[in-house]
Amino acid sequence: MSEVNIHPEFQKRMIHQLGKVDYQQFELALSEDSPTTIRLNPFKIENCPFEGKEIAWSQHGFSLEKRPAFTLDPLFHAGAYYVQEASSVFISEVLRQLQVPKGIFLDLAAAPGGKSTLLSTYLSQDGLLVANEVIQSRNQILKENLIKWGLGNSIVTQNDPAHFQDLEGFFDLVLIDAPCSGEGMFRKDLEARKEWSPDHVRLCAGRQQRILDQAGGLVKGGGYLIYSTCTFNEQENEEMIRFLTSEFAYESVRIELNPDWQIEESTVQTEEGTFFGYRFYPHRVEGEGFFISVLKRPEDAFSMEPKKKKDFKHQFLKLVDEKTCLSLDEELGFENSQYYLLNDSYFRFPEMWKTHLEQVIHSLNIRYFGTEIGKKQKTEWIPSHDWAVSILPKKGFSTQEISLEEALEFLRKNDQELNLKESGWVLLTFQNLPIGWVKNLGNRINNYYPKEWRIRNL
Repeated sequence: MSEVNIHPEFQKRMIHQLGKVDYQQFELALSEDSPTTIRLNPFKIENCPFEGKEIAWSQHGFSLEKRPAFTLDPLFHAGAYYVQEASSVFISEVLRQLQVPKGIFLDLAAAPGGKSTLLSTYLSQDGLLVANEVIQSRNQILKENLIKWGLGNSIVTQNDPAHFQDLEGFFDLVLIDAPCSGEGMFRKDLEARKEWSPDHVRLCAGRQQRILDQAGGLVKGGGYLIYSTCTFNEQENEEMIRFLTSEFAYESVRIELNPDWQIEESTVQTEEGTFFGYRFYPHRVEGEGFFISVLKRPEDAFSMEPKKKKDFKHQFLKLVDEKTCLSLDEELGFENSQYYLLNDSYFRFPEMWKTHLEQVIHSLNIRYFGTEIGKKQKTEWIPSHDWAVSILPKKGFSTQEISLEEALEFLRKNDQELNLKESGWVLLTFQNLPIGWVKNLGNRINNYYPKEWRIRNL
């Protein structure tokens, strides 16, 4: 349990928002331990590997009885699940209820990747996700988490929202999980409590308004915009919906709520009509504080379809010709792939989204896309770790199941002796999930787990 140390002005605002009696329960919840929740990757695992119960609004989300040491679980490193706060998993219920068409989605402020992996799961092999994060260090974490998730249906970009101006009307869904004052994280983040002030709220609201002003036009006709924060105040929530609808044409969307969920619906009165927001309070739900609102772009709003370019030209990327792509697909056991070369390494991308990728490449700063397969030396592949943890087939490679102790030594990138049945490249698995490559040279075994991802000694 954590000590509750709350700014008097925040306390005053929340008493006004909740009432004195309800506020007491709210403040009490802030002193309790945060629940631990995960969301499964249904492409890799079917059942929750820990004791817990299903999150009410998520088919793949689970609240755990106790917090495991995730760093020491090979399934975590294999992308079998993502440790994600329960309230934000509600986005999956929004997508389910609205049956949002699977097209091209944008997660504008995507790091560390919880909501991006959720969107990637929903899109499956039928859609494309652009996951953007402007801060470089956070972008690296986002990239790592999407690689581990392994679906290969994403592009990672590193851009300020202002850089998206050439992609107006391009996206079927835009998620803006806006940087905020973090009131909803007070239970688990003591720094957020210390940093809170009315001035900080105003600063965040100004930043959110700038983001919405730059991103409001990115949704195509008939598409959806999801706005969310991890804060409670109206300045960063309802006022942002009023601003958005004053600048761009949007229609109201209402989400059905089960009363047992204890999610609070709020209404936002605008000149365009009544819009809706949804608040998650930590004393009512088994999650942290959260706000979400969903809006729909009118069908007659501008929509941009990417145009096929005759010749693909890029400073670093080389397009692989159609005949070679078909040959690689047959060799690797893939289907409907477009390949690109970057520093002699092959990247596989879904062929159906090739034109969209090339449009994005010419507009934004790309950090990763699809799945890196690896380099090819004559007839032998030097496979990438990304391919190992992807859901793509690994045709022609031998696999070997290893123990928990062996898996942890591999993930620490320590030298070890493994009783390997085959020589050459071997894909190691833990509980039948790939965790990475080793190469058996007979007299030694080379560990190809990425150095920057290795587990530090624990």
